[in-house]
Amino acid sequence: MDGAPSRVLHIRKLPGEVTETEVIALGLPFGKVTNILMLKGKNQAFLELATEEAAITMVNYYSAVTPHLRNQPIYIQYSNHKELKTDNTLNQGPQAFFQAGTGCRPTQAVTAVQATNAPISGTTVSESAVTPAQSPVLRIIIDNMYYPVTLDVLHQIFSKFGAVLKIITFTKNNQFQALLQYGDPVNAQQAKLALDGQNIYNACCTLRIDFSKLVNLNVKYNNDKSRDYTRPDLPSGDGQPALDPAIAAAFAKETSLLAVPGALSPLAIPNAAAAAAAAAAGRVGMPGVSAGGNTVLLVSNLNEEMVTPQSLFTLFGVYGDVQRVKILYNKKDSALIQMADGNQSQLAMSHLNGQKMYGKIIRVTLSKHQTVQLPREGLDDQGLTKDFGNSPLHRFKKPGSKNFQNIFPPSATLHLSNIPPSVAEEDLRTLFANTGGTVKAFKFFQDHKMALLQMSTVEEAIQALIDLHNYNLGENHHLRVSFSKSTI
Repeated sequence: MDGAPSRVLHIRKLPGEVTETEVIALGLPFGKVTNILMLKGKNQAFLELATEEAAITMVNYYSAVTPHLRNQPIYIQYSNHKELKTDNTLNQGPQAFFQAGTGCRPTQAVTAVQATNAPISGTTVSESAVTPAQSPVLRIIIDNMYYPVTLDVLHQIFSKFGAVLKIITFTKNNQFQALLQYGDPVNAQQAKLALDGQNIYNACCTLRIDFSKLVNLNVKYNNDKSRDYTRPDLPSGDGQPALDPAIAAAFAKETSLLAVPGALSPLAIPNAAAAAAAAAAGRVGMPGVSAGGNTVLLVSNLNEEMVTPQSLFTLFGVYGDVQRVKILYNKKDSALIQMADGNQSQLAMSHLNGQKMYGKIIRVTLSKHQTVQLPREGLDDQGLTKDFGNSPLHRFKKPGSKNFQNIFPPSATLHLSNIPPSVAEEDLRTLFANTGGTVKAFKFFQDHKMALLQMSTVEEAIQALIDLHNYNLGENHHLRVSFSKSTI
């Protein structure tokens, strides 16, 4: 990405008919959107986020996954401007102009409305998008449900937009559906704007979201079908139907506005709701939830002079527990990688496809193979196949491991942990500079057991992670390296 980080992002190559709401929705999953400036004649827009960190997270995410609006790729980079000035004098309609005074006075600019003291998690939208107030209850239908979607998955995704009070899930007309209640209608509005039409997993489990006519859900049981997060004392119900008959009757009367055949999101982001809605908060992985599906990935366009099963194990191990790696004997720029479950393979694919490894942009797709075969006993395959099933370096074997909360897209900033007291900042700077990159910044955490270290590019950080994760620093301390969402 060109330019120094700024909370104002310059978006180019927009489709001619795109709306402000669609552009705002690009930024919503990453943090508050505080202003937008549409340059319709140039097919461009400027989007201002509340913090530079949110803008950096958004740019990092879309550098790995090409954003689309209305099935057309668009381009996002940092703007030279540090803010969009807004003049809202006498309520004559918002007019935005640049602090730098370019003389550009657009006809359409949106100032963000700060919602009243509601516990909103990380999003603000334009006034037109939040009024009039709707029901705090959302009606959710999931199309193309190839993988199971649990109540916990829904809670995790929708919690990014505010406190979720209650969820009821059930199957109706052979479709998985849910009713989800926020504490405030504004939260429901924001979640609908950001998530309607998104896919929970790549190319499937599409969210169709509308407002329910209900304003309150009556949950009778806390189990895997329904939950009232304000009432932990409710019984589990021993398999009784979770849906209250009155709610079922009311729901049946509502006309379905959701299941529109062929309706696609204008934001074609792979793993969108799981990745984008969680990207700012950092929780891209869904611990304990298996997406099912294929666990084997095909990785191509590798640097065959440099790549090894160990280097692929280390990089892909950031997003899941790699079981086996096989570099193809007759096509050494390609490899098969078997992850522990389908969700991990989806995570690795969405984060690593398009990244640079050893100077080449790698491609990651799902393989048609269901497993990676080990070579026959006695057959020498030149070390191209390796079984990592019993590796002590798996990050996600322990249930509830903190590693689940620290899955981020590749970034120039690395998080280092397990640093012994004897190792100083200069030692670590030298160690990482020796991987062939430039160390731009360093910061110890208070206890000096952890640190942030920033390389000059994402590619350099990927190289450093491959080379130095599990590096022996002495005193029985092996360095732990992962990507960070922070900047220094």
